[in-house]
Order: sequence, then structure tokens, then C-alpha cells
Amino acid sequence: MPFALLKDRALITVSGPDAEHFLQNILTTDLDALGNGEAKPGALLTPQGKILFDFLISRAGENAFRIECRADVSDDFIRRLMLYKLRAKVEIAKSEQTLVTVAWGKESIASESDSTAVADRRFGDEGVTRFYAGTADTGDIAAWQAFRIAHGIAESGPDYALGDAFPHDVLLDEMGGVGFKKGCYVGQEVVSRMQHRGTARRRVLIVEAGLPLPPVGTELTVEGRSVGTLGSSAGTSGLAIARIDRVKAALDVGQPILAADAPVTLTIPAWAKFSFPQEAVSTEET
Repeated sequence: MPFALLKDRALITVSGPDAEHFLQNILTTDLDALGNGEAKPGALLTPQGKILFDFLISRAGENAFRIECRADVSDDFIRRLMLYKLRAKVEIAKSEQTLVTVAWGKESIASESDSTAVADRRFGDEGVTRFYAGTADTGDIAAWQAFRIAHGIAESGPDYALGDAFPHDVLLDEMGGVGFKKGCYVGQEVVSRMQHRGTARRRVLIVEAGLPLPPVGTELTVEGRSVGTLGSSAGTSGLAIARIDRVKAALDVGQPILAADAPVTLTIPAWAKFSFPQEAVSTEET
């Protein structure tokens, strides 16, 4: 069973009588649809609808939730949660010395006796499990990154900057990370408008090249004009957030798409429901 110790992750616990109500009112994830033994993605947004923090959230017992996020921003995340706490009866704390391990493949599904194991719902039925009392063995982090990239799962840091992306840009709308039927949350108005109007043009795409891809942040261009930005890569495969209207326009006329000087192909993740625009659209920034 392949696995990897994720040393760059941290856990925040939110517990207390008001924990679910408190989080439901500020996060994008619909906690009413969050079952035991599963972790769903989500975000805390700016009022303008951009991602301040991305995470995985799971239940950690009665009136308690576990939020897995980037370790380097976890203290800032806690401070932001505290700003919204007001008089809510909740306790917010970072778990110290907790190991976050991920395993993948059908055989990775944990036994019912392992109370820390949760299914990572971003990957559907691919058998990805997170463990929060895992081994200190490092495992194979390179294999994990290659697996994540192959499935089109973007994460902040290597794939996009916090404060620079909308949930639709990174496919949170398609992987259960946004509750469109729940009540208001921070940034909800902007996200709902994008959903109902179908105006999302920046999307995560899978990048393939004939040679190892250039560094994170390299622009993807068509005849010198930017169509997107390269994120993390594993050899000749990578992720990018790109303007799907501009990519489609290039594909229609056979114009090469380049990452630096390397020709690349861009495809939609197999599980995603969105498609390239079928009609000609303006390629001007909106």
C-alpha cells in the first residue's frame, strides 16, 4: 500500500456546542452533507470570494471538527477563525505533534477500528485515505505528488497563491467543496453569482509535455500571450490554472501552447464536469 507522510500539514480542532453552526456560517463546505469517516475540501474566503485558506474538514466526534490545512498558514487561519468567533461557544486549537499520513489505492481503506482515518472525497472512489495518528516513516512523497497531479487535484502553495483564486478556479465547486444549497457564508454572494451565470473561465487543467516541465509559476502562452500559469509537476506531467476560453481558441486553430519553450497539451481532469466552451467567446479578461 503506497503512503506518504505529509510534513507540511497541520490540524486545527474546532469543538463545542456551537461548532457546527459556527463553521457552517463561514466556510464554503456544507457540513450538513459531511458524514462520519470522510474528509471534504473547503475554503474560508474573502468577502470578495477569493480563497484565504483551503483545507480538508472532517468530523472528530460529537460537536467537534478536524481541519487539515497547510502548516505554514495554520496560525493565521486560527487567528482568522477567532475573528469570527464572537460569542460562539467553541474552542479553537492547533493539534500539536500530530502526524498526517495519506495512503492511496483500494487497499488503503482503513479498518473501522481506526478512528483517525477518513476518506479523502476529492478523489472520489480512488481509495485515498488520510490518517491523523500515522507512522513517522516518510513513505513516498514523490509518488503521492504524482498521483495527486494525475487526478487534477490542486492545492494552495504549489498550484496557486492564497488570496488569488476563486473556488471555481481550483474546482472546489466540482469536488464537494462548495455548498450551493446552504445558507450564507463569507464570500457566498460572489461564488453563487459565478455558479448561476456560468462565468468561470479559469480552471485547473492537467498538463503533459514531452520533456520535464519548467518550474512552478511558468506562464503558459499562445503566440506570446498568457493563457495560464503552471503549478506543481511530476516529470512530464503537471497542473495549471488556465483560461479555458483561450485554450479552446488555440486548440480550434491548431496554435501550439507553450510552457517556456516546451510544447504542452492541456486536458480536463477525467472526473470534472466542466468542458471547454463550445462557442466562440471573448478572450479579454473579465
